[in-house]
Amino acid sequence: MVLELRPEKRSDPQNRRMWAMLADISAQVDWYGKRLTPEDWKHVFSSSMKKLDVVPNLDGTGFVALGQQTSKMTKAEMSDMQTLMEAFGAERGVKFSAQAAS
Repeated sequence: MVLELRPEKRSDPQNRRMWAMLADISAQVDWYGKRLTPEDWKHVFSSSMKKLDVVPNLDGTGFVALGQQTSKMTKAEMSDMQTLMEAFGAERGVKFSAQAAS
């Protein structure tokens, strides 16, 4: 038998809130002249949380963040990421939907 104590993983309500917030940011924020998808924004925020490394992509025309999977985040890490998203949105005038706030 093995007994393992570890922090609890993110919750389903946290996951739903994250995607609602990412959709709001995606719809309202231009990032260096581009509109990013919610998935792209997820990578931006998760990479920022972990201060991840970036490497050139295979053809050398861009970069790839070596990454943190949000599915492996703890509840506390997900809460911190959503706080970061709220601060980022506040700085840029993002109006979060009711779904994101719940």
